[in-house]
Amino acid sequence: MTNGLDPVLPAGRTWRDWAVDAVLFCSAVFLGMVVLGVVEEQGELSGRVAELDPLLGLVTCLALWWRRRFPLAVALIGLPAVALSTSALPAGAVIVTNFALRLRWRQALLTLGAYVVCMVPSGLLLYGRGADLFVDAVFCLAYLLTTFAWGHALRSRRLLLQRLRVDAERARAEHERRLADARRGERQAIAREMHDVLAHRVSLLSVHAGALAYRTRQAQAGAGPALDSAEVAESAEVIRGSAHEAVEELQEVLHLLRAEGDGEPVSLLPRIEDIDSLVADARATGQPVDFHPELTADAVHELRSQLHRTVYRVAQEGLTNARKHAPGAPVSVCLAGGPGRGLTVEVRNELPASSGTDEAIPGTGAGLTGLAERVRLDGGTHDHKVADGIFTLCARLPWSAR
Repeated sequence: MTNGLDPVLPAGRTWRDWAVDAVLFCSAVFLGMVVLGVVEEQGELSGRVAELDPLLGLVTCLALWWRRRFPLAVALIGLPAVALSTSALPAGAVIVTNFALRLRWRQALLTLGAYVVCMVPSGLLLYGRGADLFVDAVFCLAYLLTTFAWGHALRSRRLLLQRLRVDAERARAEHERRLADARRGERQAIAREMHDVLAHRVSLLSVHAGALAYRTRQAQAGAGPALDSAEVAESAEVIRGSAHEAVEELQEVLHLLRAEGDGEPVSLLPRIEDIDSLVADARATGQPVDFHPELTADAVHELRSQLHRTVYRVAQEGLTNARKHAPGAPVSVCLAGGPGRGLTVEVRNELPASSGTDEAIPGTGAGLTGLAERVRLDGGTHDHKVADGIFTLCARLPWSAR
């Protein structure tokens, strides 16, 4: 009998199984000798049966060693021995419990029926008389049903434990899947954050470097004055500072990958008040920016941190896009709203026919897509359009206080 599909059959014998088998074998032999001695002392066995009784009992006890792997074969071997040998009764109890535990229920019931048919009339063969046949039949039925019920209870318990293990594994796999989804979402959030941070800083670098190269070419062509050493040093210092800030902000974003817990460093959470610095950086590159904050400081202070971050990113993305696609064009940034009215962020810029540099600043084109997802996650709406030569980026967010 192989394992097949029955989950109760073992795949191999462990040291614990060897110890249990040894204890059961020794106990079956000892109790079998006790039962045989009591019956022989009473002189109730017939002569020929008394001679075979010890041999059948020993065979039944030896068969216990293979009951785990071959429960049906052991049950069939023990059937005649249990019916004809009193010394096999202890080992027979183990065999009946074993096939109730390990066989499928149909096989187990058929085997139990065979034991009932063979054991009930065994009193005539063992004692050579039928006077106590009813008592013997009742004893045999009680013996078989008790051991079978015990084996069935063990089977039910093992199947229950196995089902609980499967459920636990399934729950663990589901938990791992949710963790993987959370990690994937966090990586996507970090990718969006890296885009927002680096696109802004790199666009500043590109504007400064492009202006420096443009002035140098103009001077070489005799179309403009040459840059003096102070202007070159100033431009180089601005480029160096922007590069340094880009590296620092990238390190802060990547710190999310190693941060423990749910909290984030305060420096990673830009606030609406930081838009002033954002506008100042843009103006330092020569980008004309008109900033209209129509929010009171007290009202802004009560907003959720995530809402601060989203508003900041909308303004940052608008300024970055204007710098990339409309360099030198005037930009208007407007913040408006209040409790009960929501929060509106609008960035507007003209679209000139040509830029002052030879090449446009490259980009992935995914900034507005990521921004729309960020706004949607905060329960807001996002819109961008071009009308009458004006590009408008607008985000409307619910006013959500802490």
